[in-house]
Amino acid sequence: YDILLKPFNAATEKRFVMKTREIVIRRWFDMWLQKKDLGISEMFSDNAVYIESWGPEYHGSAKIKLWFDEWNTRGTVLQWDIKQFFHKENQTMVEWYFKNQMNDGKVEAFDGVSLIEWTSDDKILFLKEFGCNINNYDPYQNGSVPQFNGETSPWF
Repeated sequence: YDILLKPFNAATEKRFVMKTREIVIRRWFDMWLQKKDLGISEMFSDNAVYIESWGPEYHGSAKIKLWFDEWNTRGTVLQWDIKQFFHKENQTMVEWYFKNQMNDGKVEAFDGVSLIEWTSDDKILFLKEFGCNINNYDPYQNGSVPQFNGETSPWF
């Protein structure tokens, strides 16, 4: 990175921390795409909390690893694209698009955001996912009475 070649000051340090956190998040997404643990215990604190958008909650890096290993026996992440990052102090938000296929053939795809809180040594302490249906439409397209498509979200 060119950031390493510049004189080190508070602004440079802040950019370095943000880039480091982005690398950690990208590695987490890549792990799912590769179905391979590339350092869960180094990435998450021992007392980390991970909350999926549809309800399950995992406590500790060991439980997060158990979930990762077990889930990957039942499905495959086909796509997990990062759209953008937002940073503020010890928090990062990342907007993304996610698509998976379970072994039974069911395919799920949705947009999402992860809210992440970091420890002082840049491990993930807290991660909470928020999901958003990608099948957007205007219920008022045909007038002032809304017409909903009847689709329900599996995570709400």
